[in-house]
Amino acid sequence: MNTIFIVLPILTLLMFDLGLTLRPHDFQLILQRPLPVLAGVIGQIVLLPLIAWGVGTIFHLSPFFFLGIMLIACSPGGSSSNVFSMLARGDVALSVTLTACSSIITLFTVPLIMAWVTASIGTGADVHLPVGNLLMQNLVLMAVPILIGVGVGMKWTSAANRIHNVLKRAAFPALILLATVFFIQHKDTIVEEFPSLGLCITVLILLAMSSGSLLAFIFRLTGAERRTIVIEVGMQNAAQAITVACSPLVFNNETIAIPAIIYALMMNILLLIYVGCQRHIKRLS
Repeated sequence: MNTIFIVLPILTLLMFDLGLTLRPHDFQLILQRPLPVLAGVIGQIVLLPLIAWGVGTIFHLSPFFFLGIMLIACSPGGSSSNVFSMLARGDVALSVTLTACSSIITLFTVPLIMAWVTASIGTGADVHLPVGNLLMQNLVLMAVPILIGVGVGMKWTSAANRIHNVLKRAAFPALILLATVFFIQHKDTIVEEFPSLGLCITVLILLAMSSGSLLAFIFRLTGAERRTIVIEVGMQNAAQAITVACSPLVFNNETIAIPAIIYALMMNILLLIYVGCQRHIKRLS
């Protein structure tokens, strides 16, 4: 089974669901509280790719895995970050704004950054990136579903809320299905590479979360804003990374998607631990 036929509907539904939750006033936060939005954007769009490049270099990743880990770092924030922010008693409005902003910005930054990364390391692995195809795929699979979701949410608010309640419950099982199918198809490679690649990705996530906390300190953000920045920088859209890696229009290489599968697992584990620690600290205070 080609995993692209599973991940495409998942990504489209996730983006549509994101659109359902967005309203024009969500973007007013950029003007009302620019510092936390700027901190989150810097963390996701600038720092995370730099961290991923450094970690990938230190761990001497193969070209395919290096491309995979850079693809994760370039992807927008995960749609479930809003739920994690709520559980961590973070700033949910900020989380929604950052997820929306990163989804829009990365439509254009992913092709640019990945074109540079592929040109830097892809020659030896005979990997080429059709930038135009990637840009068009991002617009069709991300921008269009988001815009449709926004339109549905504004015109039929009650129906949009009901659809959102269904989709947010279906998102995690769908990702588990994708991970299971992918693991079955690539079991030997994943098992063999997990000790080193799993450690590499764990370090990436921990450094991403730490950089989010550092940015919050530098920008003098509140506790709720800090928790949200940590989650937003630490949680990326693994479904998009898998789509780009597996798409016949872009890389058409499932090996490049393996880091995203491992990332999805470790990201949820580490952020659940973070949320649990924050809730425990809150109870003690």
